[in-house]
Amino acid sequence: MQLGIVLETNDPERVWNAFRLANTALDADHAVELFLLGDGVDAPDLEHEKFNPHGVMVNYVRNGGELFACGTCLDSRELSEGELRPRATMGELLSIVEDADEVLTIG
Repeated sequence: MQLGIVLETNDPERVWNAFRLANTALDADHAVELFLLGDGVDAPDLEHEKFNPHGVMVNYVRNGGELFACGTCLDSRELSEGELRPRATMGELLSIVEDADEVLTIG
C-alpha cells in the first residue's frame, strides 16, 4: 500500500505518533510519503522529556521513508531546509495525495 501522511502540528506527542505509524508502515513493507505542512515544519526541532520526535524522524528517513516540507511554510517561519526538512511544493503534496492509496492528516 502507498500511504500519504500530512503532518500539520508541532505537538511533540502527535509528531512522535505520526512517525511511529510511518515507521511501522515501512516495517510492514508499505511505501510512505510524509509531508510537513504548517506547524509541522517545526517537527525536527522539537524536544520533549517523554517523547522523542527527532529520533523517530531520523529512523523514518534511515528506513527509506520519503519526507517533504512545505517551502512556503519554511520561509514564513524563517527556517532552513535540511535532511529532516527537505523543501517541497504544493505540487509535490498534490502528487502524494494523487498517488496514495490512503491519506492521513494529523494536525
